[in-house]
Amino acid sequence: MKRFVEAKMDYRLSDDQRQLRDVFSQMAERHFSPENVKQWCLGQGLPDEVVRDFVEVLFRSRNLRTQNYFKFFDLTSRCIILDELSYRAGTTLPFQHELFNLQLLEDFSTGELFEKHLDEYQRTARVMFATAISDMDSGSDTMAMETSVETVDGKIVLNGDKSYVFNGEYASSVLVAAIDKDNKTPSRYPHLTLWLIPSNLSGMRAYPIEKVGQAMIPLASMKFTNVELDPAWRLDVDRSKFQTLFRLLESGRLLICSTCVGLARAAMEDAVRASQRERFGRKVGDFQQIGQMLTDMEIKVESMKSLLYRAAAAIDNNESDRRLRVALAKRFIPRAATEVASDAMQILGGMGYTEMARVSRIWRDCRGNQIAEGTDQIMVRIAAPLIIEKYLASASE
Repeated sequence: MKRFVEAKMDYRLSDDQRQLRDVFSQMAERHFSPENVKQWCLGQGLPDEVVRDFVEVLFRSRNLRTQNYFKFFDLTSRCIILDELSYRAGTTLPFQHELFNLQLLEDFSTGELFEKHLDEYQRTARVMFATAISDMDSGSDTMAMETSVETVDGKIVLNGDKSYVFNGEYASSVLVAAIDKDNKTPSRYPHLTLWLIPSNLSGMRAYPIEKVGQAMIPLASMKFTNVELDPAWRLDVDRSKFQTLFRLLESGRLLICSTCVGLARAAMEDAVRASQRERFGRKVGDFQQIGQMLTDMEIKVESMKSLLYRAAAAIDNNESDRRLRVALAKRFIPRAATEVASDAMQILGGMGYTEMARVSRIWRDCRGNQIAEGTDQIMVRIAAPLIIEKYLASASE
């Protein structure tokens, strides 16, 4: 399907970043027709040839890289990729989870292990492990994690429950975050350990999670009961810190936000197209109420893009206010994207409330992202003290 308007993403992108956006836009043009996307959502997954094309484009684009993050892409570049692909597909794609998993492995493992899995990703076009971080009962509060490892009768055993594990039913191995009960050293933070373990061990179970939206994202709950671990499966001890995990989760939140921005742009396009229908002898967009809706929707889309790429730059440049910028972005963007999709449904009328219109799918996906990787309310808990600190510091200067 041709785009209704040529989407512009100025924000002073570099030539390399614009080129990166364009090559992934071309990749989307090859695959993401409305008919294909609808079928893939029903089948709850992408065909192998689409995944393979994504990986090939990703690795061909390595010459566009900046060197300060994720081997060959900084966070801003990854946000550009997901923004563009989500816009063109009109649905949440599994690529955000794959890029997050690879970054997690880079941050917490030795270079040799990361390179091994990166090579495997290039060869097979599949990230061969699932990531189990959030506990069933603690959700976004990683400090309340209860999943643990400890030595019992000379054996290291893993126990706990994880939720929202991407590809948890199908991956050949799982990267599990757990508390090290053997480490009794006093610390402000619990002692975190990460283990990359085979999925076929005795005592491991995975159960699918039936979601309202995000049809292409297979999620599972996982239960670990006295799972015996090999010490060789433990990732780099020196890197396994909650502080590192917190920084990683900030990047994950912006990857979600980039998907929301792309989805909101798609919903906006559908709303504008629908506004050209004629009702009562006039174009729908000529009615004052619809014009006001479109105006407010565009303000939200532009604000979302600004918050997203400013926060991504703050992480890439390790700026002092990065944590605040991420919290503000995650607080605003998914909620605003949900509102844009809801208004688009309203402009489409009855058709917008059917499975025939992609805006209904976009609304469900964005609504779920108000919960994922930290709810709207948790972002307020993070942001409010930082805002107070920022303005008190400014007033004292």
